[in-house]
Amino acid sequence: MSWHARRENWNPQAEDAREDGDIDYARVIHSASFRRLQGKTQILNLGDSDFYRTRLTHSLEVAQIAGGLARQLAKSFPDHVATGLLPDRSLIHAIGCTHDFGHPPFGHGGEVALNYCMRDAGGFEGNGQTLRILARLESFSANAGANLCRRTMLGVLKYPVAWSAARNPALVPSLLAGTTTIRVLDARSCKPPKCHFDSEQDVVDWILAPVSASDRDKFQALERPEGKHARTLHKSLDCTIMDVADDIAYGVHDLEDAISIGLVTKDAFAAAIDGKCASFLDALKAKYPGESENDVFSRMVDDLFGDANTRKRYISRLVHHFLTGAQYLEVKGFREPLLRWRVALKGPRRAFLDALQNFVVREVITSPEVQQLEFKGQAMVVAVFEALSADPARLLPRDALGRLDAAGGDARVICDHVAAMTDTHLLKTYERLFSPRMGSVFDRL
Repeated sequence: MSWHARRENWNPQAEDAREDGDIDYARVIHSASFRRLQGKTQILNLGDSDFYRTRLTHSLEVAQIAGGLARQLAKSFPDHVATGLLPDRSLIHAIGCTHDFGHPPFGHGGEVALNYCMRDAGGFEGNGQTLRILARLESFSANAGANLCRRTMLGVLKYPVAWSAARNPALVPSLLAGTTTIRVLDARSCKPPKCHFDSEQDVVDWILAPVSASDRDKFQALERPEGKHARTLHKSLDCTIMDVADDIAYGVHDLEDAISIGLVTKDAFAAAIDGKCASFLDALKAKYPGESENDVFSRMVDDLFGDANTRKRYISRLVHHFLTGAQYLEVKGFREPLLRWRVALKGPRRAFLDALQNFVVREVITSPEVQQLEFKGQAMVVAVFEALSADPARLLPRDALGRLDAAGGDARVICDHVAAMTDTHLLKTYERLFSPRMGSVFDRL
């Protein structure tokens, strides 16, 4: 069984010069799911600024960095056995561009809200929804969604275990106790396991069909921390390239957004990374000896918080520093090379990138200003989902109602409809349903 296979037979026209990666990249770029990313939150809510990144621009950056990682690994390790396994540029770009397809409106807040809504119907998780979109919901085939090749789908499969196996039964999504007039989600119990949905088990079986039974068992192994959902332990080679690229984009570009619109201070940033960026400072000293004769650290901080030109220069240098530090990692015990070889960022560069990511989480994502907006978004997602579920024949758009009827009333169809909404679509739907002075039959959602 070939990694080039597709779930539905499809043959290119005789004059078509494209390879598998080119075909998959074209389908991803031309998909409705890709276009919707322009209207979905990365960290901040749309409308707060016209500068910062959306899920669309973030995904494009992840794809570009992933392509750069593959090229860099080939240059750094030309004789390594794993270099011969590297994906071509179009294929890794396709994986990078799809990695956030399944994120619902209002980012991880919306993910938590939909997991609560689906608590008795198989749960919800953004990566699981990405697989479902590509395998079921996109429109490039009769019954196989985007009908991407098996290797691309393996790269997309970030968590190769089903919801029913990964979930901790003791963590039942619920509401916080103590409120009397409003419903507040308990974020801890509503956080989903990292998984694919049970409804896509046949797709995962097809993706993993070429590997041996022992490889599959090892690949789907779980770690079960006390009081938490289980965690998967393994990803494929292509998926780890995308994962490292995502970490770089998250740690560096989200930091750039936060600095640019004044959400973080210079002093807080300096305190957070002091002592953790020695590898980067050493690289700056070696490459640009004339820029700062004494205090390279202060020069870096000043320039990141200076004007747009100096900031962009250092953002590019940070991306380069992390990208050129990637290396191969062998996980013994796998026979399939795409499972045995991984890509990782280790040592001081990994510690520095972790420090950047933790700073963004602490100072931006978990700040009261962002969490208040996330709280509001969660409430709207739950309200819209429950309204559509309560009376779908009356409230659900006709095309979605047709899918719901064809699926025998499966709540997953309503979840698909809500998860696909952009932030603005969800907001307008909420206003049409619940705001007394908002909404018209002439409004286009």
